[in-house]
Amino acid sequence: MYKALYRKYRPLTFNDVVGQEHITSTLKNQVNAGRLSHAYLFVGTRGTGKTTCAKILSKAVNCHSPVNGDPCNKCPSCMGINSGSVLDVVELDAASNNGVDHIRAIRDEAVYTPSEVRKRVYIVDEVHMLSTAAFNALLKILEEPPEHLIFILATTELHKVPATILSRCQRYSFKRITVEDIAKRLEQVALMEQITLTSEASALLARLADGSMRDALSLMDQCRSSQTIDEAQVMSCIGLAGAEETIKLLKCVESGDTETALNILDKLYMAGKDPGGVLGELSAVMRDITVMRMAPKTGEALLSGTFSLKMLRGHKIPTEKLLWCVKTLQESVAALDRSPDRRTAAEFCLIKITNDQFFTDTDALLSRIASLEAKLAGGAVISTPVPAPAQPEPVEVTEEKPAVKPVFSAPTVTEKPAAPIVKEEPAPKPQASAENGDTWQKILKELDPPKARLLNGHTPVFEENRIIVNVGTGFAYNILNNPDNMRMLEAAVTKIMGKQMHVIITDKAVGSQPNTDKLDELRKFGNVKFR
Repeated sequence: MYKALYRKYRPLTFNDVVGQEHITSTLKNQVNAGRLSHAYLFVGTRGTGKTTCAKILSKAVNCHSPVNGDPCNKCPSCMGINSGSVLDVVELDAASNNGVDHIRAIRDEAVYTPSEVRKRVYIVDEVHMLSTAAFNALLKILEEPPEHLIFILATTELHKVPATILSRCQRYSFKRITVEDIAKRLEQVALMEQITLTSEASALLARLADGSMRDALSLMDQCRSSQTIDEAQVMSCIGLAGAEETIKLLKCVESGDTETALNILDKLYMAGKDPGGVLGELSAVMRDITVMRMAPKTGEALLSGTFSLKMLRGHKIPTEKLLWCVKTLQESVAALDRSPDRRTAAEFCLIKITNDQFFTDTDALLSRIASLEAKLAGGAVISTPVPAPAQPEPVEVTEEKPAVKPVFSAPTVTEKPAAPIVKEEPAPKPQASAENGDTWQKILKELDPPKARLLNGHTPVFEENRIIVNVGTGFAYNILNNPDNMRMLEAAVTKIMGKQMHVIITDKAVGSQPNTDKLDELRKFGNVKFR
């Protein structure tokens, strides 16, 4: 019967465990010195070696001739524990045995001395799944354990374990295994299995495993359709879009080419790629580009490794838009499982991030502003189509032919004098002093950078109890007039000015007056009579 690779190559000694030297060295020293605890708690994500180390420890404490803290795997105790024939070493899955009756049964039989080995060991996997009553029953045996008893608890969710249990255990935190360590282990297993595994394929499998050795071995087992495993085969078996196709999608987002983006998704979908995986890879490349920009000196060590540095450089998409797109992609991926049509949901997500007109929330508008600023900085000319002026409709005039030759008389203006027109003097505009300019800069420093950038460059007018800022029409006016943004702006003004002042965001210049020349002409026209 075929045995899965992760089971076939499960470590049998502490020295075989990869990436957890800080734990294995401590456990070996305890075995050598005979300073064993009665309760251990192993914490870490899946596939990092918690249950494996628990089984090795159960062998080491019962081994007849341990080698530097490692079990020999040759004595009857080690061989019996490996085969599962030793009944004194019990592995319990708390996910399916989480009731108080199961723990009470363990407590009742734990008082008896082991029949085959020196120490009775209970390995409780996923201990956080125990019920409250079961935890209380377990606490009793942990408080006063017999000399021959050892508990090894394992969990992936430490926050669900009661503090009373934590305080009675030695806790060991298992970290995610590095990509380098996983890739090296995969190459060792491939060599023993006589599989040709390329370095690119091993690195890709290691990155996809996300720190889990078990996942990495399972993925390699899945790709083992032939005796040669390369990067293309890994992408084909697992359903990845590939770095090149993902970069093409990124360029569609950058240029706003929705049509090409949909065609790429259709091509990948027909090739058997999962829509969620495609969106996830697009999110990953955007994340890598953002990390490179935010941490130019140390960013290379933080990259996912799926994309080369050449692929990540040279993109002009603004960081604000990257952040918004990553947020939108992650929300869409999370909602795919609830969607009746995964393909349609993925298509709508691509339409949203490639087309600026669907930006609706504040973050999206700020992202759109950043895109326009980037285009202007690059020398692009952004023109807005101006509608043609409306032409007056022609008025059809019908003339009756008079029987007698008409005599025309010129219109005369009545002698009634025109009413005097009194022009109102425009109100003087409040002037912004240098002191007010300094105060305005202090107010802007109290705001978050995106909103401060929208207000910067506009000269405010300070009056007795209010401040008027003309930002013109467009995005800035719409965004800043949001009630939440106005509250934050007025709070910043109150903090700096020391008194409460009303802030007015307007799209018109302060003190502007109507054109009185047109009114004069209309008044004169009212005094003309025709006869």
